[in-house]
Amino acid sequence: MSARIYQRPKNAMQSGKARLGDWILDFAPAEARTADPLMGWTGSGDSQSQVQLKFASQEDAQAYAAKFGIAAEVHAVPPRRLKLQAYADNFR
Repeated sequence: MSARIYQRPKNAMQSGKARLGDWILDFAPAEARTADPLMGWTGSGDSQSQVQLKFASQEDAQAYAAKFGIAAEVHAVPPRRLKLQAYADNFR
């Protein structure tokens, strides 16, 4: 069983920063999704892909994965860089 640990990115459509400090542990899908022949919906019998665990820190998430023998890969969030511009820069 493998998983990935990441921090939720900021939503580009909203200015709020709620829930950005949480670290998420998502399990990788164990089997491929298939289309249902009757309805055409996609699905699988893998229930672990629906599980999403939230932790306060990266160390807590890694400790949980190590405790239960989950091979976890950490995806770090790149630092945000603000490009400060002034209205006057449009006329230079």
